[in-house]
Amino acid sequence: MKRPSGLLTTLFLMAAAVASAEPTAFVGATIMPVADAPIDNGVLVIDGGKIVAIGAGVRVPRNAEVVDVAGKVIVPGFVDTHSHIGEPAGADRSSPIQPEARVLDSINVRDAGFKRALAGGITTVNLMSGSGHLMSGQTIYVKLREGNSIESIAYKKDDGSVDGGMKMANGTNPRRDPPFPGTRGKSAALVRQKYVAAQEYMAKIERADGDAEKMPERDLAMEALVEVLNGERIVHHHTHRHDDILTVLRLQQEFGFRVVLHHVSEAHRVAKEIAAANAPVSLIMIDSPGGKLEAQYIDFENAPALERAGANVGFHTDDYITDSRLFMRMAALGVRAGMSRETALRALTLAGAEMLDLDDRIGTLERGKDADFVILSGDPLSVYTRVQETWVEGVKRFDLDDPDDRAVAEGGFGALQPSFVHEFHGYEEGH
Repeated sequence: MKRPSGLLTTLFLMAAAVASAEPTAFVGATIMPVADAPIDNGVLVIDGGKIVAIGAGVRVPRNAEVVDVAGKVIVPGFVDTHSHIGEPAGADRSSPIQPEARVLDSINVRDAGFKRALAGGITTVNLMSGSGHLMSGQTIYVKLREGNSIESIAYKKDDGSVDGGMKMANGTNPRRDPPFPGTRGKSAALVRQKYVAAQEYMAKIERADGDAEKMPERDLAMEALVEVLNGERIVHHHTHRHDDILTVLRLQQEFGFRVVLHHVSEAHRVAKEIAAANAPVSLIMIDSPGGKLEAQYIDFENAPALERAGANVGFHTDDYITDSRLFMRMAALGVRAGMSRETALRALTLAGAEMLDLDDRIGTLERGKDADFVILSGDPLSVYTRVQETWVEGVKRFDLDDPDDRAVAEGGFGALQPSFVHEFHGYEEGH
């Protein structure tokens, strides 16, 4: 058989590209956009990785590929604000505060955890190191698109650098033998001292006013903390006990950094104080308490108590502490405890997007936003509901009807392959 000429091959590839660029319309599903009321018999049109139309009476473009999803439910892609998939590792045992460490430099994009997250409908993740340090380094926000490197799946800032926050922790996890603190009081003192040093470093830069000879010696730790003090890098703070939560809020008020409280096992005891501080909460719902003394008073009441107080509440997996494939269960447990359905679904989607400063792109199904969505077999709060498909930027990344994807969704611990071993950056550090 005669091989096609170079020109014919080029024309064929161009035609294929044009065909793949055509819009896709999903019709007949119940759509829960989160930004608005649910839409019965809705239409969702995507093109070029974006949502171009959504509604009940939307006209389907003539050139669109039509997908019948009658009887299904479409929701925004889920946002996991706290996960350890991908083998993230930041600080080591040399000191309790290491803001210069970056999980960017440790992520394995081929880790099986990414596929498990997609099987759970998760499309955006905040990857972070463990909580065995007062400050274990810089987190990274990733989109679960196809990628061959961490940079290819990372969210980017306007200047092209990767986007992420700063992981901090208090309570029992960072308390160890020197050079780590031995008490809660000393823990707070060390953090306070470091932020004061960052303020002084920032002041030196301001006084230099662009004069290279007057600039302080470059310090990667101080540079990262200046980003925190400027509000460019959000602090994601592990904390459990009510007094530890209030210590975080005290430090936040003193230094003015932006903070998201993570875990907050005793949030129900200080829900009003959390809401008054306007501190968002990334909550975990554990159905098998134990393993950590400071979490002994964890309560499902956290979810409704924070909602009643007016706090912004999201959920996270802390994977492998809970499995990414069962992320929807967080919302169901919240509703079981008294949380409203609307707030519970928001906690899986928009609330998390807001906590990562990504709500202009994700978290709701709206025209102009990224085409990140999940097709469900039914009610997102039902134990019987399955994730059928997960789409990221208009590309199907998980399909339950695909045998390989089903193996990920239904396999046991470490489906496909074992995920990373929790060394000192994992269980020994604590979560």
